Amino acid sequence: MDVLDRIKEQVESNPIIIYMKGTPQFPQCGFSSRAAGALQDCGEKFAYVNVLADPEIFENLPRFADWPTFPQVYVNGELVGGCDITLELHANGELQKMVQEAAQNWPKPEAAES
Repeated sequence: MDVLDRIKEQVESNPIIIYMKGTPQFPQCGFSSRAAGALQDCGEKFAYVNVLADPEIFENLPRFADWPTFPQVYVNGELVGGCDITLELHANGELQKMVQEAAQNWPKPEAAES
C-alpha cells in the first residue's frame, strides 16, 4: 500500500488521531507533548502515530494535508492543525467539543451473545 493511502486509511478509520514525535506517554518533542496533553485533557480515547518510528510517514505526511510540521491532529478525517492551533482550540473549549463529538464515532464493541 502506498504511504499516502496508508495515511488516508489511518485518518479515515480513527475519529481522533495525532501524528506526533514519540507517543502520548513518551513524547519526543515539546510541541508533540503539549498537543497530546491537550487531547488527553479532553478525556476521550484517541489514536496516535509515532512519526519517528515510521520514516515513510515522517517524510510524506507533510504532503498529505500540505502541513509542513509535526504534530498534526485530525478529527473526523479533517486536519485540525498543529500544536498552536490545538492549544488555542483547547483554551477556548472548542477542542473538547470536537473531540467529544468525534469520540461518538468510535466503533462500538459487538454485544456478547449469552
